[in-house]
Amino acid sequence: MFSCVSHCQSRLKGTHFPSHIAVALFLQDVDDAALARIDLERKVESLQEEINFLKKVHDEELRELQQQLQQQQVHIEMDLAKPDLTSALREIRIQYESMASNNMQETEEWYKSKFADLTDAAARNVEALRLAKQEANEYRRQLQTITCDLESLKGSNESLERQLRELEDRYALETASYQDTVIRLEEDTQSLKQEMAHHLQEYQDLLNVKLALDIEIATYRKLLEGEESR
Repeated sequence: MFSCVSHCQSRLKGTHFPSHIAVALFLQDVDDAALARIDLERKVESLQEEINFLKKVHDEELRELQQQLQQQQVHIEMDLAKPDLTSALREIRIQYESMASNNMQETEEWYKSKFADLTDAAARNVEALRLAKQEANEYRRQLQTITCDLESLKGSNESLERQLRELEDRYALETASYQDTVIRLEEDTQSLKQEMAHHLQEYQDLLNVKLALDIEIATYRKLLEGEESR
């Protein structure tokens, strides 16, 4: 995630570029860091949307589960509003005793079946509640995991922004240093040009003096040769 910043730092250390190339490299690294930041912000936004979606789904499922539990509670209350269990058992007992002489075994099986139905209904309610709690815990765990990931990405984003600011500050300092160096080199170059022009002028003056002396010497030599020939 910090490859662009690390790469920029590695290129800044131990490498000497001309000023225009260094500026171009800095600009490229800043662009890469900005793109990485945008990509990170998109991931953070995507995770936030996923969290909102999971919260919405979780709330809807909890609401449906509460409605189901309320309906089951209403059914249970309606069943309890009917003749109580003692009365039901008394009626069952009366029916059982009335049919005992005819079919004792059939009546006993019917009683056991009714009791088993009540037991199964109670077990289903307990299982439904257990599954609901388990599902709620799973959603809570997923939410915690996504929240941790979001916090981690936020921390990474803050770190990247901090490094980007440091990179921009360093770029500004390096650019100012490069500009100062360029100005100093231009001044040195101008000074060297002036010094060379001065030396060339001195050389030309000396050359003119030498030429004049050579002419004068040649003239004297001819005069001497003329005197000797007489």
